[in-house]
This record gives sequence, C-alpha cells and structure tokens, in this order.
Amino acid sequence: MTGPKSAGAAPSRAPVPTWLVIGSRARERETAIAARLETGVPSVVILEGLSDGCPALVFDPADGPIPFDPVPQVLRIAPGCLHCSGNLILRVTLNRVLRRPPARLYISLASAEHLELLRSWLSEAPYGALLELQPDIAA
Repeated sequence: MTGPKSAGAAPSRAPVPTWLVIGSRARERETAIAARLETGVPSVVILEGLSDGCPALVFDPADGPIPFDPVPQVLRIAPGCLHCSGNLILRVTLNRVLRRPPARLYISLASAEHLELLRSWLSEAPYGALLELQPDIAA
C-alpha cells in the first residue's frame, strides 16, 4: 500500500519564517535581529561579513546570563555579494541549517545592492518550499 506516509517519502514540514536584514552597519543589523529574538523560539542567524567590533549577537555565559533559551545559533559567512558569488557560500550554509530547521531564520546582508535578486533566488526551488520569506528588516 502506498500513500503519503509510505517508506522513503520525505516528511512534510512547514517552511521556516525567514527575514532578510539590511542596513549600513553590522552593529545595526545585529541589534535589529537581537530585538526580534524570543525565548523559547529556536532561531538561526546568518551574518554576512565581519563584525564591526561591537557584536550584539555574541552570547558568552562569562558575560552574565544569556537572555534566550535556547541560545540562537549565530553563523558568520564571508563577505561578498551573496547573489554575485553564485550563492555557493549561502547555499552550503542554508543546506546545513535546514537539515534541522529552526523556528526562525535571519539572514543579515552586508550589502542590499542585489536584494531583490537574492529574494527571488530564495523563492525558487528548493528554498521556495523550505523558507517563508517575510518582509525585510531595515536596520
């Protein structure tokens, strides 16, 4: 007997709400993301580029209590236009993140130059079915 739950069928899952975060400075983008994180909501943050020295998304128990449980997973990727670079770095990072999808995903962009092209790429297969793009966050 075959059906949606037959052996080998991939389980269906809801797309991950995903925000693209834009702004001129890394600190501003990280602060905007930190303001939206919630306790009890597993989140992943992908930050493009280097920190400007004042990261708002560094969670170190030595600095005091961490305000979120679970602690958001923060990943940094190399700077460079995520659209022009062929999306390789972002594609690999997204594939790893989506193996165990978070409840929320934030992608902070160092440049908004090709924001619409990146948004379009994320809307196509396979990511179009895995991500639910939300309105951009302007920091």
